[in-house]
Amino acid sequence: METLLVERAPNGVVTLTLNRPERKNAMNTAMFNELLAVFREVDASTSDRVLVITGAGDAFCSGADLGDRGSDTRPALVRLHWVADIALALHRIPKPVIAKVNGVAVGAGMNLALGCDLIVASDTARFSEIFARRGLSIDFGGSWLLPRLIGMHRAKELAFFADIISAKEAAELGLVNRVLPASQLDAFVADWADRLAAGPPLALSMTKRLLTNSFTTTMDEALEAEGLAQSVNTATEDTAEAIRAFLEKREPRFKGR
Repeated sequence: METLLVERAPNGVVTLTLNRPERKNAMNTAMFNELLAVFREVDASTSDRVLVITGAGDAFCSGADLGDRGSDTRPALVRLHWVADIALALHRIPKPVIAKVNGVAVGAGMNLALGCDLIVASDTARFSEIFARRGLSIDFGGSWLLPRLIGMHRAKELAFFADIISAKEAAELGLVNRVLPASQLDAFVADWADRLAAGPPLALSMTKRLLTNSFTTTMDEALEAEGLAQSVNTATEDTAEAIRAFLEKREPRFKGR
């Protein structure tokens, strides 16, 4: 691929690295196309279990490359519908997705991180919904993600003022799960990814869907969905394996079926 590096480990961990370090990993037309392809590939794969997204060099992603439209002459709204497809493709991945934020994450780059299930940041990372500084409104799913993560008033503060905040501030707001010294970031994320890859794929997928849908369901609907999910789980080989492993006092070996 021209703008991405994709590495697959034998245990099902996929590491996707945005690879335009000379542009702080800004997303150009080629990268958007490649992201869409990788997200759909991971979604459909039966062997991929976890996706880790990070950036090459000292940045996670500096957002869309506003100086690069390539040969794309489509009207603006048509192009933004295409960008929306990419954000939705990430959102729909049934496997756990971890953002390993190793540096600046601004604009669409910040919302790429927020669209992941877990966010682990280096203490050198910086975040900003920088759109207003560029005369733009928020995009790449930020208007949906931010209020759900930190509440409406905090979301409006970040979007209106477009301030750059530290990883520590992001953690205090509830935007990230962990902040670590840069030297510990890789090892910590690798441990989380390996633990998730060893987990029960079907159960984790259903748990992810239940939690993602929780803001738009009633308690009655949530309980019904939980019951349906557990009915599926109890009929799987993985649940039987988990019970055997418990009785035999060993770690289970989940196969995703």
